[in-house]
Amino acid sequence: MLMNVWSTPLVHPQFDPIAFSIGPLAVRWYGLMYLIAFALFFALGQWRLTQTDFRTRSGLQAQSFEDCLFWGALGVILGGRLGYVIFYKPAYFWAHPEQIAAVWQGGMAYHGGLLGVILAIWIYTRRQALAFWPVIDFIAPLVPWGLAAGRLGNFINGELWGRPSDLPWAMVFPQAGDRLARHPSQLYQFALEGLLLGIVLMWYSRFPRRPAQISGMFLFGYGLARFVVEFVREPDAFMPALALDLTMGQWLSMPMILVGIFLILSKQTQKETS
Repeated sequence: MLMNVWSTPLVHPQFDPIAFSIGPLAVRWYGLMYLIAFALFFALGQWRLTQTDFRTRSGLQAQSFEDCLFWGALGVILGGRLGYVIFYKPAYFWAHPEQIAAVWQGGMAYHGGLLGVILAIWIYTRRQALAFWPVIDFIAPLVPWGLAAGRLGNFINGELWGRPSDLPWAMVFPQAGDRLARHPSQLYQFALEGLLLGIVLMWYSRFPRRPAQISGMFLFGYGLARFVVEFVREPDAFMPALALDLTMGQWLSMPMILVGIFLILSKQTQKETS
């Protein structure tokens, strides 16, 4: 059994799940991080639209971008919840369908949220006669910053902890029900799929790219980061390792990596939709 080499390992602070209260209204960190994610998305997008190059390439204006935020938020919430229901706990929710809408109890799947956003933006661009790829390419570099907020929320909540480790920065998560020092895998994801991916995409998207290349870089970067971190992230107790001793997160990330590579390398350009 692994033990932290330090005599007094780090211990998770066990933050209060309620960030603040206004009268009878309690604002939880889980919901607050979603609000911060949407705020970062909106602020960065509006800033980019002040630059003629980004505005011309995407075909978006301030109002249409705000509409994208609304449709994207709807896709995140519905897709994320349905993804969790379908990918992770189908048997439980089949037996307890009334719990499907209980998002305040936690349980969102990023891969489902991604599919939800893609579908929502596709519907929106079809309705508005906008080209899908330029719009989704504009959106892709804005997403990692929201992911960073979400992973920070996971750390504050003391959830999705890592596997046991003897590294100096390993941390005891009392929520795990033991005294083992573990990888703070939430912070690894905060750094990799949030900050690092965000910086790479902001740089990569500064230059003209073929349609879908920026989206491809996002899919490749996120899929790779998630696949790697899953090796040190503790699998959900109800979802042990699957085939080849890989986790559900890794199996769902592999198609992202492959599709991302295809979109980056493909020389076919997407025709503008009418």
